[in-house]
Amino acid sequence: MQRNIVMERIGDSIAHIKIDRPEARNALNMAVREELAEAFNNLACDTSFRSVVLSGEGGNFCGGAELKEMADVDAIEMYLRHTERLWAAIASCPLPVIAAINGYALGGGLELAMHTDIIVVDSSARLGQPEVRVGIMPGAGGTQRLQRAVGRYRAMLLCLTGEIISGEQAGAMGLASKVVPDGSAVKEALIIAGRIAAMPPIAVAQIKEVMLAGADGPLATGLMLERKAFQLLFSSADQKEGLSAFLEKRNPSYKGR
Repeated sequence: MQRNIVMERIGDSIAHIKIDRPEARNALNMAVREELAEAFNNLACDTSFRSVVLSGEGGNFCGGAELKEMADVDAIEMYLRHTERLWAAIASCPLPVIAAINGYALGGGLELAMHTDIIVVDSSARLGQPEVRVGIMPGAGGTQRLQRAVGRYRAMLLCLTGEIISGEQAGAMGLASKVVPDGSAVKEALIIAGRIAAMPPIAVAQIKEVMLAGADGPLATGLMLERKAFQLLFSSADQKEGLSAFLEKRNPSYKGR
């Protein structure tokens, strides 16, 4: 059976996951969703990896959901698909995940990118939530993650009109971590992944966990989570190695312990 997802190891500890349906602009059918969930679930259990890059083949990140799979379904069938469980595998991955966007990232494609931790975009990439144009709405976090990223009023504009924006515009409104020249999003994402992979893994994991857990809670709760995680790291061998290397003016060697 043909696979829709390709994963390769870059160096010792970077996973590069690529959606490989270029003939369909890497649209998210159920097979792609299930394979993505399987890949991310496997990565969550593999301690040899330290960061992940997610991209699409053929000049596009992801053109959105496979609309042909939605045309004739009713509400109960859509409910029974439980796609939220497949999306959760990406959102809950303990490794930092970097989306590299070129070409189109529309609808479910943009929602997929917003499940990651860092978004790198080509300057002329095309992003948006155009679901309203076909009588539906974002259903995998587009209304919620988008307004948390860019604010209520910009998110309302994008979701209610289906407007498509450029990578440059995405960067200006806070939807992208970094905007790069066309054709270099994957290269830049891999550079960032390498920088993260060189950091102490437990500290990286704690930073991601605390930032996500505290994002939507009261400030006092977030500060408490941060403080406890900060204290916990003083029991790690990597913390001792990092400070020793700094004081001894040498490069640290982190083991993830």
